[in-house]
Amino acid sequence: MVDLRVSLSGLTLDNPVIPASGCFGYGREFAELYDLRVLGSFSFKGTTLQPRFGNPTPRIAEADAGMLNAVGLQNPGIDAVLAEELPNIARIYGKPVLANIGGFSVEDFCTCCEKIGDRPEIGIIELNISCPNVHAGGTNFGSTPAGAAEVVRAARRVTKKPLYAKLSPNVADIAEVARACEDAGADGLSLINTLVGMRIDIKKRRPVLANTLGGLSGPAIFPVALRMVWQAAAAVKIPVIGMGGVDSAEKVVEMMEAGAAAVEIGAANLVDPLAAKKIIEALPGVLAGLGVSRIADLTGAARPQA
Repeated sequence: MVDLRVSLSGLTLDNPVIPASGCFGYGREFAELYDLRVLGSFSFKGTTLQPRFGNPTPRIAEADAGMLNAVGLQNPGIDAVLAEELPNIARIYGKPVLANIGGFSVEDFCTCCEKIGDRPEIGIIELNISCPNVHAGGTNFGSTPAGAAEVVRAARRVTKKPLYAKLSPNVADIAEVARACEDAGADGLSLINTLVGMRIDIKKRRPVLANTLGGLSGPAIFPVALRMVWQAAAAVKIPVIGMGGVDSAEKVVEMMEAGAAAVEIGAANLVDPLAAKKIIEALPGVLAGLGVSRIADLTGAARPQA
């Protein structure tokens, strides 16, 4: 019997597979397809203080081995999530989830964390520090170690929930940002978010996305994500959740061997709504073939031993 359980900051998950924010909504649609309780957890849609309609369309574009999105954090706002989505999550899932929180100022992050911090449905708050800081000319909070640390430090003061900073790959040194978040009080890290990219419609001679730029996700980014998980895990002592192009049980193993304690599944859910369920079902066979009886033992297994 293979033990798939993993631990994140005192929270025990039945397995390490977590559908990623932005690719799973609040679980409603997927609950119509399978029993969500098979999941280790899930990270719900990025939620902001105020409701957001998102960016103008078109905001999705195909790319080789992936997709571009510029959805723009469309969500109903934190109050609607508290009133409607969390009770439904308790009904359809019944285990703690990750609350992905976004903001356009430090105050936004803090208010959302305060509002959601005492809810039993929430096991971990995942801070989406890839949001643009309106007080810094639109530069993403996570684009610098100081900006990332500022959000984590402020959120740490207003909530006792475990805080995981979701890191952007669009930085010069991911290890430096990871260390800054740990020093500021983060309990863990999630990475990577999407890479910045674009496509051009050669007939119309203009960008495909109305926003011009979008976030690239899917299998194309897996080697980059794996490299950054490897670097971040080496730089900190807190748990790392790996993500980016994961679409198989084998890639879950790779992420964990690079240093991840758990793994989020993003764009694969949009290709196949049963992707996360299928990966979980495949894990025992993959681990048995590797002679592994406890999946938690894989975390960092490919790293040089001291």
